[in-house]
Amino acid sequence: MSRAAWLAGTLAALAAGGAGYGAGRMGGPDPIPLFARAWAGFAAGPEAATGPVVYYQDPDGKPVYSLSPMMTEDGRLFRAVQASEDLRFDRPAAEDGSGQAGPGAGDGPKNAGRTVRYYRNPMGLPDTSPVPKKDSMGMDYIPVYDGDDPDPTTVTVSPGRVQRTGVRSAVVERRVVSRPVRVPGTVALDERRVTVVATRADAYVDHVEDVTTGDRVRQGQPLVSVYAPEINAAAAQLIANPGFDGARRRIRNLNVSEAVIAEMERTRTVPRAITWAAPRDGLVLERRAVEGMKAAAGDTLFRIADLSRIWVLADVPEHDLAGIRVGQAATVRVPGRSLTGRVEVIYPQVNRETRSTRIRIELPNPDGLLLPDMYADVEIATGATEPVVAVPEAAVLETGARQAVLIEAGDGRFAPRAVEIGRRGDGYVEIRAGLRAGERVVTAANFLIDAESNLKAALASLAAPPTDGEGGR
Repeated sequence: MSRAAWLAGTLAALAAGGAGYGAGRMGGPDPIPLFARAWAGFAAGPEAATGPVVYYQDPDGKPVYSLSPMMTEDGRLFRAVQASEDLRFDRPAAEDGSGQAGPGAGDGPKNAGRTVRYYRNPMGLPDTSPVPKKDSMGMDYIPVYDGDDPDPTTVTVSPGRVQRTGVRSAVVERRVVSRPVRVPGTVALDERRVTVVATRADAYVDHVEDVTTGDRVRQGQPLVSVYAPEINAAAAQLIANPGFDGARRRIRNLNVSEAVIAEMERTRTVPRAITWAAPRDGLVLERRAVEGMKAAAGDTLFRIADLSRIWVLADVPEHDLAGIRVGQAATVRVPGRSLTGRVEVIYPQVNRETRSTRIRIELPNPDGLLLPDMYADVEIATGATEPVVAVPEAAVLETGARQAVLIEAGDGRFAPRAVEIGRRGDGYVEIRAGLRAGERVVTAANFLIDAESNLKAALASLAAPPTDGEGGR
């Protein structure tokens, strides 16, 4: 039984068995006409292929082709593909009566009355002809008319090809282009707010107040009492010569406070030990004073820091440094809170090992929650604050020597245009020159069109149309 007879019998059986169910229970249309139409389409069969054989394809449909007959490894012949079977999306097939696209394929009302300048190779090769011809695969050369693409870099893409290659475009707009720089940071003491308590003469620690590391102290709060022979000698001279300015200057040079000097002048006595008080409000970072110890001149007894303002130090990579400016807003995030400050200092050197530069952000710390060496996340807002002409990053084609975009000129035409780019951020690039708001640029598959544009320009320079009666090269 032939395949057609078997299919006919099957369709008839299905129609007979399903007619009552379809019409009675489903309430739908009678299936017999549907099967009849399906059979009619099948019986008609595919349209017969016409035209010459243009190439041969693997019999299993694999993307393997040949210009001449050949066989597979298992001895099967390649399938001959005729001209009518070769799909062409870039131009319509104008039938010339032989079932294949003729030399004027693509001619129509749009090109009526126009003069053909020459014919170019359909595969983009540097080959032209003054008369219609075919290439080695039987494909017609494409006519080029007067006025077609005066710019050799302009590319015309058919709608079918635009769809197949996934070409997409976007409107050029004005927008704020900013790119936050995020770097790790560390909380540090403000160096200007750290004070060391020390004597300027050799002394013995007589008494230490109940103050330890980590305690907060107030300005003028007693810390330690010391006995210093040199200070006592200067005090005795001051009491003996109350009007002598040199004696007062000497004891002041030994860093004795004005309050202690005034008390000695009032009582006219020299105390056995001199009390040293906290010079500022702050946190005791270090206590070295121990009762009974001898302290040499300049030895640190206490180290106190004012934490009302704090620094955050962050290392910015060298490639991000160009966008950092003094005065830019910065957000500092520490566990449990977020603070806002400004970039105060950009240190004038680059770390040789990390290729980064340190910046400093100053922050108020009235409640003292920011502590030295605490870890912080720093985010610096870089870029313009005013809207600028910008395009998606994917629209910019960079060759190293230039930057360009592809302009969508309408009617499937695309042309490259050189641009000058600026800042980048949030997926967009600032365009400083070369574009204006409202134009459309290609954002996807643009490298394919750019490659074709470059090829077309190269071919235009290498393969100028012939001017004599000779055939194509």
